[in-house]
Amino acid sequence: MNWLLVLIIIGIIITGGIMLVGVATMGQGGTFNKKHGNKLMQARIISQFTTLILVVLYLLLYT
Repeated sequence: MNWLLVLIIIGIIITGGIMLVGVATMGQGGTFNKKHGNKLMQARIISQFTTLILVVLYLLLYT
């Protein structure tokens, strides 16, 4: 398996995990959401952007 493809899969898993935790936190509300909800969504955006860059790089190099 290609190293770049492995990084893409890891990025997808990390992005999905952050998104699930963020959505679950928002659904429950409370002090944890007030304190960390915005940071979780910012981390999701950064993770998603990084994964997208890896996908574009993969497409440029291997197609």
